[in-house]
Amino acid sequence: MHIPVLLHEVLDQLDLRPGLTVVDGTVGAGGHSSKILPRIQPGGRLIGLDRDPMMLAFAQEKLATSSPLPPAPFSLHQSSYADLAEVMKAQGLLHIDRLLVDLGLSSDQLADRERGFGFDAGGPLDMRFDTRAGVSAAEFLHTASSEEIARVFRDWGEEPAADKLAQAIVGGRRLDPVKTAADLVRVVERVLKIRSGTDLPVGHRTPGSHPATRVFQALRIHVNHELDQLTHFLETTLPAVLSPGGRAVVITFHSLEDRIVKQAFRNSTIWDMVTRKPIGPSPTEVRLNPRSRSAKLRCVTRK
Repeated sequence: MHIPVLLHEVLDQLDLRPGLTVVDGTVGAGGHSSKILPRIQPGGRLIGLDRDPMMLAFAQEKLATSSPLPPAPFSLHQSSYADLAEVMKAQGLLHIDRLLVDLGLSSDQLADRERGFGFDAGGPLDMRFDTRAGVSAAEFLHTASSEEIARVFRDWGEEPAADKLAQAIVGGRRLDPVKTAADLVRVVERVLKIRSGTDLPVGHRTPGSHPATRVFQALRIHVNHELDQLTHFLETTLPAVLSPGGRAVVITFHSLEDRIVKQAFRNSTIWDMVTRKPIGPSPTEVRLNPRSRSAKLRCVTRK
């Protein structure tokens, strides 16, 4: 079951009240939104976006029972948060009052063995949020050059063994191609010369993380164009749609995302920083939900 990260902190920073129009740009299974929706009633409106149709189905079910006011004042859309302006135009909206973007993966996505997000997934190594668009991670690994693969691992995963891993993947295409998440994990373990229970090599000693974390992160970012979407959203979409005085909350999970968010908010004169330093999870939350350990929340208001 998915546990929404930094839930109390999100609700506190959004400063919700009845009548607001709120967008959850990464609605996922509806964990945050199900708590937001009743807090903006009566008269409030919630718009949820997600690129993953499986997540939207979960959110629809959860949100339909989260508010005591029929009909439930929310709408869900299969779309990227970067394309929020187009969704709002179709809904007849010019501006919104509050916005949340949580850039983490859902536990439901990680648990779906057919998607390739989790390390033990037995199905195809897909990793796309929207399987209608782009190429899968397996297709990329099967067709890209060793240099292209290494660049993705290095740039998007900050992987110290990027070159060795890329060479191993390309070298094994004919006899042992990477088709599943489990295949990719085996390549990582072989190249890094590690076995379950052994120490990780220098550069991979992140407590609590899997040795293939950086590679999986890099592939997911690449096939979904995640950082391009985030940059476009912060520089173009968000300034155009958030009302003066409106609040935006962004939760990141790795240094690449957080660097982009921090710089976008600090380098623009239209934002007032509500959180001078990012808010992280409490020790209790990390104990109950280990995936929250790297979460960082930043909040701004529109001048």
